[in-house]
Amino acid sequence: MERTLILLKPDALQRRLAGRILRRFEEKGLQIVGLKLLQMDRATAESHYAPHRERPFFPGLIRYIVSSPIVALALEGRNAVALCRKMMGATFGSKAEPGTIRGDLAISDGYNLIHGSDSPEAAKEELARFFRPAELIAWTPTDLPWVYENAGGELR
Repeated sequence: MERTLILLKPDALQRRLAGRILRRFEEKGLQIVGLKLLQMDRATAESHYAPHRERPFFPGLIRYIVSSPIVALALEGRNAVALCRKMMGATFGSKAEPGTIRGDLAISDGYNLIHGSDSPEAAKEELARFFRPAELIAWTPTDLPWVYENAGGELR
């Protein structure tokens, strides 16, 4: 099983889409292992988006991400990083395919509703930025054998 970080950005909360987005991940079979509402501070935002520091959009990105509360999610499942990225769709809402979160719910190229870790390595780093170890809960949902196929009582 793999864990990934998902951030529901300010526009997702301002547009009251957090529940709809979270529901899509749950319905897919991903498991919530951490969840919190928070106001990202500037230092955390600059650290999180450090790879984009030299890009012209960086100042606007920081203003946007600290402008309103966000929801931080830790999700777990097989190939969770790649699966979540696929479900999110292309970065720009105007280019995202229908059926993806951004394709169905976003049109803006700047306000794109959601962030997801782009690799298992990034997921570990990002999860540590937003969650203390004690805030990530290891548990087994009762439907797990039905999500991943039950083979004689063992998960495949």
